[in-house]
Amino acid sequence: MSGHTSLRARTARRLLAVALSAGALAATGCLPGGPGAASPRGEGGPAQAPVGRSRPAADGPFWVDPQSAAAKQVAAYEAEGRTDDAEVLRRISERPAAQWPAWNDPATDITRAVRGAAAAGGRTVVLVAYNIPHRDCGSYSKGGAAGPEAYRQWIDTFAGAVGDAPAVVVLEPDAVPHMIDGCTPVQHHEERYRLLAEAVDRLKRQPRTTVYLDAGNPAWIKDPGKLVEPLRRAGLAKADGFALNVSNFQTTSSVTAFGSQLSALLGGARYVVDTSRNGAGPLEGDGEEAWCNPPGRALGTPPTTATGDARVAAYLWIKRPGESDGTCRGGPAAGTWWPEYALGLARRAKA
Repeated sequence: MSGHTSLRARTARRLLAVALSAGALAATGCLPGGPGAASPRGEGGPAQAPVGRSRPAADGPFWVDPQSAAAKQVAAYEAEGRTDDAEVLRRISERPAAQWPAWNDPATDITRAVRGAAAAGGRTVVLVAYNIPHRDCGSYSKGGAAGPEAYRQWIDTFAGAVGDAPAVVVLEPDAVPHMIDGCTPVQHHEERYRLLAEAVDRLKRQPRTTVYLDAGNPAWIKDPGKLVEPLRRAGLAKADGFALNVSNFQTTSSVTAFGSQLSALLGGARYVVDTSRNGAGPLEGDGEEAWCNPPGRALGTPPTTATGDARVAAYLWIKRPGESDGTCRGGPAAGTWWPEYALGLARRAKA
């Protein structure tokens, strides 16, 4: 019992030190080897790695945000005497998750992350660019830039804020799959392909930025062949690869089986997999909204570049575990922190 308390104390001191270092840097004003919301997002491949007790940021290449909603919730639980819940939630707070910069001011979020990552020893920041016009087909995460020029300016600001820091950018979740499934009206397709290709080109001007175009998941676009030409038109040739399972729950084995097929069709392109919430696989038998705040899910494999598959550049937590998919099943608005859901994901993680 005393050893457990000591572990919590050491963890708290470490988090505090990281936060203070990041704050001090802010006050003063890559993924190794080259890798890389709310929409529809599994055996026979790499096994699900156990989650277990949280590990320090120093164990991996990616930056852990000491000011995340999960970290703040841990502090709140500790203050309330809910030490067991705090310990469980550290399975989220002490692991790196992607930053989704604001549509109106991406530079502020990115600058904070870049400075924090530098203060933490030059870690790689994982970012999601999610502001394409006509985003999410008017669903829970509807919105996006007002038009093409507004989007170009937003991407330019985004890339400029990254600067020469090591960064992974997952580009526009759902944007390509929504053209394939017919959700995005056909009159917007040419504009979208052009904007995506331009975004890849702009982001790749940053010297240490890797870019992955979102390609949905195998439960959504079931035939990988349907993704080949759309991804090419969206600028895959200049990107570092594609991303799968963003904000979804498909098992790592099913995703990598699909990813291997798609990679082969794309000349061996590498890809990243969102494993943030796929530890229990997808919810079965719930129709089109099986992707939206499904009950009984669990954290998946922690972020790592040690995937055991040369085509899989990394397992990443692209969706931030504990943030709602939308106002379904009693959840808050999309992207809003939901502590009860977060605790469930963490408790059910394989230890």
